[in-house]
Amino acid sequence: MIKLRAVFEKKDRAKYISHLDLNRCMLRTFRRSGLPIWYTEGFHSHPYFSFALALSLGYESSCEILDFNLNEEIPFDEVRDRLNAVMPYGMKIISVAEPKLKITAIAKAEYSFSLKSDNINALVADIERLLNNDEILVEKKTKKGIQSVNIRPFIEVISGVAGAGAYNMMMRLPAGTQTNYNPALFFTALKNFTEIPFEVADIKRTEILCADGKIFK
Repeated sequence: MIKLRAVFEKKDRAKYISHLDLNRCMLRTFRRSGLPIWYTEGFHSHPYFSFALALSLGYESSCEILDFNLNEEIPFDEVRDRLNAVMPYGMKIISVAEPKLKITAIAKAEYSFSLKSDNINALVADIERLLNNDEILVEKKTKKGIQSVNIRPFIEVISGVAGAGAYNMMMRLPAGTQTNYNPALFFTALKNFTEIPFEVADIKRTEILCADGKIFK
């Protein structure tokens, strides 16, 4: 059994494929590729593959992680090319390699997005005021039900650039097996804070990171 890890992108129309449908899509992709994928043992055996982090519907990504096993050793480039030959539009395998870290090493995810408004200067001022607060409270669904959480200590703003009618931001948030914060929490907090109308566009996950800031591999 050969353990492999693929990094793939999900963009354009593919961003509207839900996580549940992504599993079905990848199952068909492996079958069409003809790769000797390893099947789980047991009464209901099935091809083994898993995704590191679920991606929200409507989000693009250039760094999705797919783990799978093969029964034969095949060159990484060949595995990549055979999968890409049968991938749906908007999805593409970027690289294939042996996994170096366990999924539990994932600690953060980086996102880019645009906040569009007819009054961008006023919106940027409100964003700065919001981020200057010690608390940014939002309602979040947890295992114990809906709870109010303070997301401010976990928001790392990497950049913010104002353009014509848009404020383009990059932000890091907790991700992994313990805690997952979606950028939608920040969007909700901003809508509750400001009176300036805005729309969110071009949300993209750009990196999956370890606790020390290094790229997860």
